[in-house]
Amino acid sequence: MDTRREDVGISIRSAFLSKGTQQRFSLFALVVLSCVLIFLDTLDTKPLNKVRSFVKDVVFRGALVSTYPSKSLSNFSSFIGDHINLYKNYNQLIEENNNLKNNISKSAYLELENSQLRKLIEEQVASSSNLLSARVMLDKQSPYLNSFVINIGSNKNIKNGMTVLDGKNFIGRIVDVNFFSSRVLLVSDLNSKIPILSEPSGSHAILSGHGAEVPELEYLSDVHGIKNGDKIYTSGKEGIFSPGIPIGEALVKKNIIQVLLFSDLNQITFVNIDLSKSDKEK
Repeated sequence: MDTRREDVGISIRSAFLSKGTQQRFSLFALVVLSCVLIFLDTLDTKPLNKVRSFVKDVVFRGALVSTYPSKSLSNFSSFIGDHINLYKNYNQLIEENNNLKNNISKSAYLELENSQLRKLIEEQVASSSNLLSARVMLDKQSPYLNSFVINIGSNKNIKNGMTVLDGKNFIGRIVDVNFFSSRVLLVSDLNSKIPILSEPSGSHAILSGHGAEVPELEYLSDVHGIKNGDKIYTSGKEGIFSPGIPIGEALVKKNIIQVLLFSDLNQITFVNIDLSKSDKEK
């Protein structure tokens, strides 16, 4: 036993001797401080409890304060990330919204075009005439000249003088034919002269265009008897157009009789061409 104790003492002295003076003092001070703290922790007195509580509060508060920078940095990083993701999501939603609007617009346009084409097909089936549908490509409007350019020509056996209809209503005739396109002279054009018949008076006249949307009746007899609201049809004189095609209704203003057309010439997308007449020009 004595030998062991001497060995331990020698080892401790060797550890102290192997260090410098400052290191030996630091180690000794730490040992002493640890012993003091352990001893103080065993004491249960009011002043020591207050000191102990104060020290613990300082340590805990210090630890809490020390975590603020890291938490703030983490929260700021999360805020930046959320903001970037929100901006990306916002741009994505805008793009998706625009795509939906475009799809809705395309769908609405296709539905409109489909309804117009169905109407044309129904008119062609119901009509005894040989009709061919075409799309308006260009709308040439000026104070005196009014015409359409359609997307079919001699490739579809289109010829000069053929009747052009909007639904069942007369709107003009073919005056210039190319291979893939044709020009339609509208009833409002200055060069348009269409023989007509009024109903119920049965008066014959010439429907003359004046460049405006409302053409007028000319070459009437002195006792024509045309009144407001009388229907105006093609008369079929000279065999240029089929008789009985509706054009519009009469509007009497003083000594001038205008014709309010059944079709709005500014709102036409598709037309029907009557193929039963060919190459007859007035």
